[in-house]
Formats: sequence, C-alpha cells, structure tokens
Amino acid sequence: MEHDPNRRMLITALAGLTLANVSLASAATGKANVQGNSRILVAYFSRSGNTRVIAGVIHRSLKTDLFEIEPAAPYPEDYFKTVEQAKNERARGIKPALKNSVPDIGRYETVYLGFPVWGTSVPPAVQTFLSGHNLAEKLLIPFITHGGYGKGDSDDILASLAKDAHREKPLVIECDQERRTTETVTSWLETIRS
Repeated sequence: MEHDPNRRMLITALAGLTLANVSLASAATGKANVQGNSRILVAYFSRSGNTRVIAGVIHRSLKTDLFEIEPAAPYPEDYFKTVEQAKNERARGIKPALKNSVPDIGRYETVYLGFPVWGTSVPPAVQTFLSGHNLAEKLLIPFITHGGYGKGDSDDILASLAKDAHREKPLVIECDQERRTTETVTSWLETIRS
C-alpha cells in the first residue's frame, strides 16, 4: 500500500476532534486535562501527532478518560532542536516540570501510557509523569511509537519508575514519517544547492 499523506492528515484530524475538545476545556478551566469519569485512563505524550492518533483510537474505542502529558515549557517546534534538548535532559537526568497532573490517579484501575521513543529511551516528560503519579497495583499498558529503532530501554525505565504496577505487553509501532520526511527534504535540498 502506498503512503497517502491525505489519509494520514484525515486520520490525525479525526483523532484530534475529541482531543481538541479536551484541550479547550482544560484551557478554559485551568485544570488538568482529564476528560470523563472512567476507571480507565489513557495518558499520552506526543510530539508529531503519531502517538496522539493512537491515544484517540484507544480513548474512543474503550470510552476512557484522557490525559495529555505536556511539559510546562513546550519543546521547540524544530525537530532537531527538540532532539538536542531531550538528549541534554537525559544526559543531565532532568525531568521537566509538567503543565498539569492527573488530579485523582487513585481512582483508575488501568492506565494506557503512550509515548514516542526519543534517543532509544522514554521521553523526559513521560518520566516526570511516572515519577509524579503512583501507579502501584494498577494495570499499566504501554503503547510506544518509534522511528525505526524499536522501544529502546522503555521496559527498564517503566520497571524502575512504575515498579509496583502490573504491566501488560506493550504495543510497539514504527511511526517514522517525521524523521524520514526531514531526511528526504534535507537530501533533496543538498542536491539542488550543489
């Protein structure tokens, strides 16, 4: 099947409809962006939108509550600047502050946790989320996106930061469009500059 950028845009837009309502509601109230009153929570961190799409599908399919993990200071728009910042945070052991937290994590029995792999590891913002929320005795079900290098040390990080949670085998899916597109455009620009 050929890659159809319009199809991806449509899927992202549809997944974003529910998520946009959550963001607008939290901005208006100043409270954490949790929607609903389910016993299941989908918490996710997404930079390019791939993980957000998966979170939206899980949220709608299972009628869960939804929480977007957002750093208090957003990462740069530029992909390579974000990569560099995340690399520096990881090297220095920095766990950035989050914009919000889940107000009552105790009421959830199951937490679906979505994130992209950054530099073969769990993004610092997700590590902050895990460090700041007690997931003991909860079922933790990760869904992990990556750009071609697999899940990296995600299992080890989850085991250390959510050691008392019961973990289910994660969904691990390659979603490398941003990296591949950036490399393709960069290569193309190099050929026309020569």
